[in-house]
Amino acid sequence: MKTRRLTTCALLTAIALTIFVAEAQIPLPVPVPGMKLGLANIVTVYAMFALGPADTLLIFLSRIVLGAMFAGLNTFPYSLAGGMSCYLIMLLLRKLVSEKQLWVCGAVSSIFHNLGQVGMAILITGTPKLVVYLVMLLPAGIVAGVFTGLAAQFLLARLKKGGIR
Repeated sequence: MKTRRLTTCALLTAIALTIFVAEAQIPLPVPVPGMKLGLANIVTVYAMFALGPADTLLIFLSRIVLGAMFAGLNTFPYSLAGGMSCYLIMLLLRKLVSEKQLWVCGAVSSIFHNLGQVGMAILITGTPKLVVYLVMLLPAGIVAGVFTGLAAQFLLARLKKGGIR
């Protein structure tokens, strides 16, 4: 079973990293630097509910480290802060929402991801006024989070129906 678990985690990490790298190539017409849809979070939400917290942490940390190598090491603290905020709230939400409510998990975790990243930006730059970015980030993040949560919800349901989890 250890080989199957490791293979599953490696495959999900590769999928998340591929989505992350592909998404980084798509410029969004918004005035916020680094703003993305966060599609790699589909894998994180799916993993949290299908595999559990330990495997999800492994997948998500691997994606962040490898993603920083592709996107530039200066992205690492922001990705880590946003990702850990997202991960921690998902730990709580995992106990509160059902597999038919992953869209809620996606939306709430995107809020915490944005808060973590903006918090890190304020910490690094010493510029508290960066909080104004949340005016644009939070609504966009909620919409994108609902989408990623729904995608993870449909993925989990489809794989369960096919006998795969």
